[in-house]
Amino acid sequence: MVLFAQTPPRRAVGLWPRRYAFDWVDISEPRKLESKELFSAPPLFLDSPGPVFYFQQRLGSRSRHFRCWKFRTMYEDAESLLTNLLESNPEVRSEWEKSQKLRKDPRVTRTGRFLRKTSLDELPQLWNVLRGEMSLVGPRPIVDAEVAKYHEVYKLYRRVRPGISGLWQVSGRSDTTYEERVSMDAYYVRNWSVWLDLVILARTVKSVISSLGAY
Repeated sequence: MVLFAQTPPRRAVGLWPRRYAFDWVDISEPRKLESKELFSAPPLFLDSPGPVFYFQQRLGSRSRHFRCWKFRTMYEDAESLLTNLLESNPEVRSEWEKSQKLRKDPRVTRTGRFLRKTSLDELPQLWNVLRGEMSLVGPRPIVDAEVAKYHEVYKLYRRVRPGISGLWQVSGRSDTTYEERVSMDAYYVRNWSVWLDLVILARTVKSVISSLGAY
């Protein structure tokens, strides 16, 4: 697997427009989104006070910022909870610094754990796909603070739209290291094809069912 590269293969460059057309075809039935959103929304109100939806500024293609939408899976005071936890627990701080994830995250609500385990929390990102900010398949959307960790690979990342699913999501997700995530994103951009997207989408179904690395 190649970690650093300057440009995607020439044969793949001309295929990118087809990739985005592929996204539109796959989400052309809005009723699928509506029914699942309605299924997920009521428990959020019962589990903890606050809005149903949550957004965070993420980086897209050409380093453009966009609002990445999700169903809210954390308590409203999640940031202060995290700050206090990192200050008081060195082991948790070490885990967070390595992967930006916590296996036992106290910020996540009971319903939030279910949504994350089943990946239903990411359904609102179909709106990002419709707006042309994301793709069905692509690199994991990152925040500004993560750019430094991508090093030269960020030049590849910024060439494409981030995806709802991708190599990282079907290869262990949070059970992988951060360096492995970066390597997977680089590999995806350099080796993109319609066939690769289809394979990842097929594997996404298996990953969601098995909940491997989801927490």
